[in-house]
Amino acid sequence: MADPNPKKELSMEQRLLLAFVLMGVVIFASQYLLPKPPAPPPAAKKEAPAAAKPEAKQAAPAAPAAAPAAEAPATPVETTTAAKEEFPFLDTDLYRIQFANRGGVVLSWVLKNFKDNTGKPLDLVSPENTTMIGVRPFAYDFKEQATPVDLNKALFTVEKGEDGKSITFVYADGKVTARKQFRFKDKSYLGEIKSEVTANGAPVSHLLVWRGGFGDQSVDKAYAVQFSLRQEQNENYPTTLESAAGESGPVTNSGNFTFVGLQDAYFGALFLPKSPQTLEIKTFTDKLPYPAGSKDFLPFVGAGIGAAGKNDFSMFVGPKDLELLKATDPRLESVVDWGWFGWIARPLFAMLRWVQTYTGGNWGWAIVAVTVLINVALVPLKLSSMKSMKKMALLQPQIQAINDKYKGVGLKDPRANDKNNEIMELYKKNGVNPAGGCVPLLLQFPFFIGFYKVLSVATELRGADWLWVTDLSRPETIPLRMLPLLMLGSQIYLQKMTPSTGGDPAQQRMMMFMMPVMMAFLFWNASSGLVLYWLTGNVVGIVQQLFFNQLTPSTGVSAAPVAPKKKGK
Repeated sequence: MADPNPKKELSMEQRLLLAFVLMGVVIFASQYLLPKPPAPPPAAKKEAPAAAKPEAKQAAPAAPAAAPAAEAPATPVETTTAAKEEFPFLDTDLYRIQFANRGGVVLSWVLKNFKDNTGKPLDLVSPENTTMIGVRPFAYDFKEQATPVDLNKALFTVEKGEDGKSITFVYADGKVTARKQFRFKDKSYLGEIKSEVTANGAPVSHLLVWRGGFGDQSVDKAYAVQFSLRQEQNENYPTTLESAAGESGPVTNSGNFTFVGLQDAYFGALFLPKSPQTLEIKTFTDKLPYPAGSKDFLPFVGAGIGAAGKNDFSMFVGPKDLELLKATDPRLESVVDWGWFGWIARPLFAMLRWVQTYTGGNWGWAIVAVTVLINVALVPLKLSSMKSMKKMALLQPQIQAINDKYKGVGLKDPRANDKNNEIMELYKKNGVNPAGGCVPLLLQFPFFIGFYKVLSVATELRGADWLWVTDLSRPETIPLRMLPLLMLGSQIYLQKMTPSTGGDPAQQRMMMFMMPVMMAFLFWNASSGLVLYWLTGNVVGIVQQLFFNQLTPSTGVSAAPVAPKKKGK
């Protein structure tokens, strides 16, 4: 029943396990799908004989003795329907959720402590998308058999808990009963969702769906950062499916998952079974106009979640904050995906959090402080690199002499190897590492990726301000972005201060400006926190370069002495 996983092929061991799981599902479901004996009552309010009549019709050979009672096909379930549409709200400290009793669905799910990119309260539901596809969050999706009535159009009665933190939707028409309950508590993003459907007294397995995208729809290319996910029992991180995964049809996965759900970069809707059981997650793809009103239709992710029989899940809907996830359920920490550079991103974030906590609580100043600490820690390596660059500058006349000696020798000429050997021998004799000048850039690269990842996944930095910057996880909102321009100026100044290792002076001047301009172009749309990191590194580099130049003033030699060396050739 499981569809192929686009991420990886199933091994033979996984296929066997899946086969056993499916057999378990069949065995488990058979007790509900096969005709039942007349003794057990299907509903608490009804007597056993009356509830057994529908079963007796399906198993005629087994019910001749009960034939006289068949004259009274009493309605097995009382009728419970609403007279009109209702749109109740449910408020907690953290949520404001609006429901509709037609289908018992969610219309909006607002996180009170978060705003979207337009400054409005963050609604995890896209009303435009769900209206267009006609499917609201927590609508029914029946896996195998549909009910005689379309429950997504039925009017449910509404029962709100006395504490105002729970709401229950109930529908019954004599043949079909449906009950859907949401329960929350203050100061927590963890709630409960229960759903049960029966037809003629037999449970009907179903999924509860959330389609049309999930999370902050105001971010750039929102569809691209939204995924369905499932956490395997023996895996460290969830398996995700992107928004386009279901373009050829819904993708269904079943298994004994730790949790399943939906996520974007900073928020998640995660469903955890209360006891080990086989869960099913169906990933949908809906083509919708993006941006709203556009003629371009792009894929948005959706998911349906359910178990055999009735659904009874714990439900986390909120920010992917590490401390919050850990306190809610340690298993949920894995939804924060640090990627391949997690070995640097995780400790880097821990450093930022520590500095932010103990130095005033501003994430921008925490980035500045941690960047300074990193650059100070790298001083010995930078000093070694600087000395190597100084030696390279002193050797330029001799290197130029070797180049003149082999002038006109092409790369394919055997004498090219002799030229390279002479240059390398010169480096070795003078203790010079020709790649030494690249060390500072190489040292910055892991931290650059680490900061990028932290700003991409850490909800704590989403919306964090610093001076004129309103959100460190996004580019500046002002038309003329100051951080990239300051970074450009500091990069040019730093390169002018750095000793040249030789070469064509015209090329050096060009590179002095071209490289910083290219960097500024690449950083123009980067998150403000990432640009702040690089800018701070440039400022620290300028201070360090002033110190290095004072420490070794006698070696500040350029390629100018090349001409006298030519005369002595």
